[in-house]
Amino acid sequence: MPPQPSNPEPAPDFDSMLSRKFGKEVANYFSGSPLNRVGFLRSDHKFLSAALRHPSTSFLLCKDLQPLLDPETKDGIANLKYIKYEDLKAVIGQDPYATTEEEMLGQYDSRHYVPQMVFLGIDERVKDGLSYQGKNRYTGAPYFAIDITPRAGVKEACETLISNLAGKGISFAQGRMLMNVEALDDYHISPPSRLRSSKTPQTGELTTMQAAIYAEARQLLDWNARNPFCAQCGYPTLSVNGGFKRTCPPKDLAKLSARTSSGVSNALATPPVHADGDATPKPLTPADDSERPPCATRKGVSNLSFPRTDPTVIMGVVNHKGDKLLLGRQKRWPPHWYSTLAGFAEPAESIEEAVRREVYEEAGVHVGRVVIHSTQPWPYPANLMIGAIGQAIPSGETIDLGNDPELDDAQWFSFDEVREALKVGTSGLGEPAGEGYKEGGLRLPPGTAIANQLMTSVVNGFVSGTPNL
Repeated sequence: MPPQPSNPEPAPDFDSMLSRKFGKEVANYFSGSPLNRVGFLRSDHKFLSAALRHPSTSFLLCKDLQPLLDPETKDGIANLKYIKYEDLKAVIGQDPYATTEEEMLGQYDSRHYVPQMVFLGIDERVKDGLSYQGKNRYTGAPYFAIDITPRAGVKEACETLISNLAGKGISFAQGRMLMNVEALDDYHISPPSRLRSSKTPQTGELTTMQAAIYAEARQLLDWNARNPFCAQCGYPTLSVNGGFKRTCPPKDLAKLSARTSSGVSNALATPPVHADGDATPKPLTPADDSERPPCATRKGVSNLSFPRTDPTVIMGVVNHKGDKLLLGRQKRWPPHWYSTLAGFAEPAESIEEAVRREVYEEAGVHVGRVVIHSTQPWPYPANLMIGAIGQAIPSGETIDLGNDPELDDAQWFSFDEVREALKVGTSGLGEPAGEGYKEGGLRLPPGTAIANQLMTSVVNGFVSGTPNL
């Protein structure tokens, strides 16, 4: 089995009462970022401006959402490659944060393409990083993500930068990183066979902290790219708040220019009769010409568009007796591969209800008590995997795949079978199993998948309360 990165360490609890009662916190891959996001500073353009140009600042470049990687890969584990402000000035300009948000809205021109940037946070472990006095003093090395996919007015500058990096042997990742999925179906196991069996060279897996930084960068860059227009009025939107919000500006200088160049704003051919009865030609003012039609998003509390996160449930389901685990497989998976069931939570539905509904729809099993286990950010494109443990009711353990054709098979596996597979039968989808695996045995997702964490917790006594290692 190829090397797998470890999962992040959970937050220290200092022997808390919660840990004594519920056990140690479980942390999953794509979580565990070393950055303090200091979200309350995203609207402070002076802070962003200072962070942008500080010598300690690191910029993560993404092209088509693929991160720039350090060419040095050790033991199959990759590292992100960061660059500095001086290398980026030709792409982002001198200072895109030089003005306030209000001034940006007043100067908005939809013809002017600005590469998407996201402020990711500060690494407070760096003591000689930026020191900024807000309500309190905040010190750390700032991190930004920027989309340098060649487009519009910065196409040439981006291509030049990419070419210069390639000349140094620095390139972007090929395929998605580690926990790649094609659709929700692939949440059960990772990575998918499509990529692992392709002829495209595969990228080494990211270390835990690097993966968390990339997850934040990818999800925010992707969300901004997917939402260039206002959902209410259809006009272009503007990225604000360090890349974490989009707003629909009330004016657009591009509209003013278009009217002026066509002669509309200075048209005097048919002088209108004004409210005061004077028919003397009165050209429209630039302010009037640049105004957009009214938009509901500029009123009340709905005046901004926020990043989307889709809740997805993934669950380890135990039989009523507490000695078997329900696992399912899809037809396109290799033989003997199984995983926990998963699906999207629907509107106006609790997580517990989503678990019960999904298990019933996919396997026909009726679940009673549900307990939240752990969660996992999933930036493909914008999901939060909510891991749960559920227990079937005595009369509802019969498997029936007739409701939903998603699964090819579902079975109750004994804890001993699952325990053995966790020891020797785990890997990425399509990759070889570990040492000691016997052909025909149960295959399961790797330790970096939340499905693995759920199964491990169940067979180790999560439900019974009795450790069974």
